[in-house]
Amino acid sequence: MTLNHFILPKEIMIDAAGWGDLLLGVVIGAIKPPDKRYMDRRIPTSSFQPPNFKNKKYLEDAVKIADEIIEVMRPDEETHFRVCSSYVLSSVRRHLQNRGFKVEKVETTGELRDMVERSYVRWCIEVGVPEEIVKDKRRFWTMLEWVAAMPRLRESLVKTGWASWENRWREEIFKKPRNLHG
Repeated sequence: MTLNHFILPKEIMIDAAGWGDLLLGVVIGAIKPPDKRYMDRRIPTSSFQPPNFKNKKYLEDAVKIADEIIEVMRPDEETHFRVCSSYVLSSVRRHLQNRGFKVEKVETTGELRDMVERSYVRWCIEVGVPEEIVKDKRRFWTMLEWVAAMPRLRESLVKTGWASWENRWREEIFKKPRNLHG
């Protein structure tokens, strides 16, 4: 089921973007149809860097964002939450259920997915990532090459808590800063 398949009388939809991307943290966005007001918040890059990543701080941050969504969108006991199946939102789904809300885990498509993705792209551009890199279909590789061009300056924007960063990519960018996927 997709987020836009059936619209319930009272619902809030939540999605995330940036989880699988090399740079920055994650953007979590929410809408409450039919009023298309959108809100988003950012899980900071530091939550994806040592030691926070290993301690899964990003899951705690996601719960804090869920509480902000509740405060802003004011759901009642009849509100149904449709939350993306992304792992980064697993703590949000549990938290909402524990607070007594009806929660459905869904795959995401459609308008909210696009809105959250645009928020992530905007964040990347704000910190200096060229738009063409962020909009590239194979952006992991273009992001990696962009970091490799100035690794000492740009590594602070990377999800350095990933095992693959420490075990492979970090060494690669410092040893040969070009043509990393060739």
